[in-house]
Amino acid sequence: MTKLKIKTGDTVKVIAGDHKGAEGKVQKVLTDKNKAIVEGVNMVKKHTKPSAQSPQGGIVEKEAAIHISNLSLLTSNGETTRIGYRVEGDKKVRFSKKSNEVI
Repeated sequence: MTKLKIKTGDTVKVIAGDHKGAEGKVQKVLTDKNKAIVEGVNMVKKHTKPSAQSPQGGIVEKEAAIHISNLSLLTSNGETTRIGYRVEGDKKVRFSKKSNEVI
């Protein structure tokens, strides 16, 4: 299992695949599959049976997981960047390789 540089709550841009160019916030990271669920990206229709939560059942639209390699982190000024790690003082911090700012 590899260390993933994208975390929950990060704003990312899709750089490859059907949803190229789409942006959104990471809702969940699936470390075992190297995938992430991004808000509003890779929407799929899921057929649900009637249950206590949804007595009607029907077709629900929800986000599907997208591979981490197809995502790039967005910095505060809206440009994509790669992520590096460094130690500042006694803390390990993530930083933008493009602008060298701490994320």
